[in-house]
Amino acid sequence: MHSFLSAKRWLPLLLAPSLAAAPAWAQHTVIQAENVRYEYAQVLRAEPVYQTLRATSMVERCEQSSMVAPEQGEERRGLSRVVGAVRDVLTPGRGNQAAEGDEDCRMVPVEREFRRPIAYDVDYVVRGVKYRSRLPNDPGNRLRVKVAVTPVVPGGGAE
Repeated sequence: MHSFLSAKRWLPLLLAPSLAAAPAWAQHTVIQAENVRYEYAQVLRAEPVYQTLRATSMVERCEQSSMVAPEQGEERRGLSRVVGAVRDVLTPGRGNQAAEGDEDCRMVPVEREFRRPIAYDVDYVVRGVKYRSRLPNDPGNRLRVKVAVTPVVPGGGAE
């Protein structure tokens, strides 16, 4: 308890030099840091900023070596070839066998590209002055802005 009482006695003596060094107006006045209000700015342009994503997937690709097989040693020609191919496909059992046996299938990589907007570069005007900011969303025609005015006090280190 004795140490508490002695600290209580010395505390005003420790603070006295700092209080004496401050100007008289600063000892009793609280300085407001800034004046703030909200206004609406006119949006001139909002341009999306895209992120490009690439994805590779494996897809089965099949190439048919021959859709039309020669019939009994003779080759099909012209219209006969087309009619024969249609008949082979439409004949139950025959078309599937020909297609399965003649296909050369393999897995091939296919790369796809996707673009998605991740932000917007927005040009806007506040009191006749043009500004640009990157925002997470498209603000539309108007943008709410915070207008702050802070006085510069001589000797305050803000110069």
